[in-house]
Amino acid sequence: MRAFFAVDLPDDLAPRIAEAQETFEGAEGLRFVDPEQAHVTLKFLGEIDESATDDGESDAPALDDVLAAGERAVAAVDVDPFECAISGYGVFPSLDYISVVWAGIDGGSAELTALHEALEAETTALGVDPEEHEFTPHVTLARMNDARGKELVQEAVRERDPAIGRFEVDAVHLVSSTLTSDGPAYETVASFGL
Repeated sequence: MRAFFAVDLPDDLAPRIAEAQETFEGAEGLRFVDPEQAHVTLKFLGEIDESATDDGESDAPALDDVLAAGERAVAAVDVDPFECAISGYGVFPSLDYISVVWAGIDGGSAELTALHEALEAETTALGVDPEEHEFTPHVTLARMNDARGKELVQEAVRERDPAIGRFEVDAVHLVSSTLTSDGPAYETVASFGL
């Protein structure tokens, strides 16, 4: 199964995420994410083996090992529930070449970064590929398929700094992602309370 560790946003923030996405309406080539599925990815894992243990037949880490790694990482950070603020826009990898449009995390970014680093250490020890880029806590708003709407996105990112909302983080979730014709479908596999 394809999976990642994440922090969920509460349902009441979905309308605010949708409002933030409206800023980019009219930008051709953008594919918006479902605001109901908005989250902060802490560590993308790729494929993990759903069998109980690593039997050596798969290159993917076993689900039980990933669950144990998640528990160890959250325990190592030893952080109490904390509040995050979503504000501002950004893009990956740069304004010249845009592939992802996102809303940033202001308050709470230090705690999210600590959780990411612990998850990174635990999962790379299982053979998961390390991140190629520095971790930037964010909520993905859209993906850019082509550059037709690039100028509108650049202008919005440079000139607007919205305060989208605040939320409390009280758990890290292991989430499975199934790709469908309507976009990815997410399901929580396990939760690790703070």
